[in-house]
Amino acid sequence: MTKKILYCATVDYHFKAFHLPYMKWFKEQGWDVDVAAAGNINLPYTDNQYNIPIERSPFSKSNIEAYKQLKKVMSQNNYSIIHCHTPLGGVLARIAAKQTRKQGTKVIYTAHGFHFCKGAPLINWFIYYPIEKFLSRYTDSLITINQEDYNIATKHRFKAERTEQIHGVGVDTVRYKPINENKRAELKKSFGYHADDFLLFYAAEFNKNKNQQFLLRSLALLEEKIPNAKLLLAGEGALLENCQELANSLGISHMVDFLGFRKDIDQILPMCDIAVASSYREGLPVNVMEAMSCGLPVVAVDNRGHRELVQNNKTGWLLAKFEPQVFANKIIALSNAVDMKHQLGQNGRNAIIAKYSTNKVLAEKEIIYRSYMQEEGEPVWAAR
Repeated sequence: MTKKILYCATVDYHFKAFHLPYMKWFKEQGWDVDVAAAGNINLPYTDNQYNIPIERSPFSKSNIEAYKQLKKVMSQNNYSIIHCHTPLGGVLARIAAKQTRKQGTKVIYTAHGFHFCKGAPLINWFIYYPIEKFLSRYTDSLITINQEDYNIATKHRFKAERTEQIHGVGVDTVRYKPINENKRAELKKSFGYHADDFLLFYAAEFNKNKNQQFLLRSLALLEEKIPNAKLLLAGEGALLENCQELANSLGISHMVDFLGFRKDIDQILPMCDIAVASSYREGLPVNVMEAMSCGLPVVAVDNRGHRELVQNNKTGWLLAKFEPQVFANKIIALSNAVDMKHQLGQNGRNAIIAKYSTNKVLAEKEIIYRSYMQEEGEPVWAAR
């Protein structure tokens, strides 16, 4: 009988963005791959997709129906492994899997950044911490993607059978790669910029956590020192209009491009000069890893995810506080030091290849997966 794995998350785009290489790997092992999440986009490497009405809010009544549907899907299929992701996807899937776990199904949960962490609002600790700790007892493998989350889970004695740490979801270092100066100039012109424009890049949903307002206030301090600076903001979200209004009020609309949702980030990133990051909370940010893979130095504000990646004076700068002038000064320094900018970017590229590439993360995840697959087999990386 063909063995099956069920991937579960809040929305199906999560899998398209982060998990296709691992779903492909399971297909190569001869497994069936099912997906349960809200949405109906066409996912490759998938045998069955279940559109489950999971909502991000833990208080949404829709999640009661989502739980019932998940439980039905799990009871009707003989899954050997259930791998759940995202806070609500992880909560509902682990509750729904209680019975099938008693029958031998292994439940894996990847925490893509606990909502409770150093500096998080107190209410996050009141709501999410007890939920995660309680549900850890219904988890065979709890996977964390940064050191702080791993330390919390072990120090606070989360009751998962095993607690692991891996290096994120992986970055395609072939797709995201540096380009030479001539190609950068050509790309800038093809996107409507001047060859000497100094491009800053940030891709994130427009919400309170991502804090694009801070970047806009920092940008306003660059106009005199770097008149050719432009901030490229990719993404959509509830606060997009608010940020557009702030750019207008600061008089920097001509220095900001709101790019919307993009599928060509791998083309935009390499032509940029610096990656910037302003969020309050991160697990292990893919946007920063992709930028580093493209050879961009990073200027970011300190949080647990950023500090896993950005090393001061080696791959960029990590700033302790949300101080626009200090942030702007670091950007000005990089604009005046081409050799340093290049070296920081190269160091970042090397760091991504060494630890965070898709192949590296696949090797880490395969060790975990194979321990639950009940079969012998040569690791895929041994043949590479």
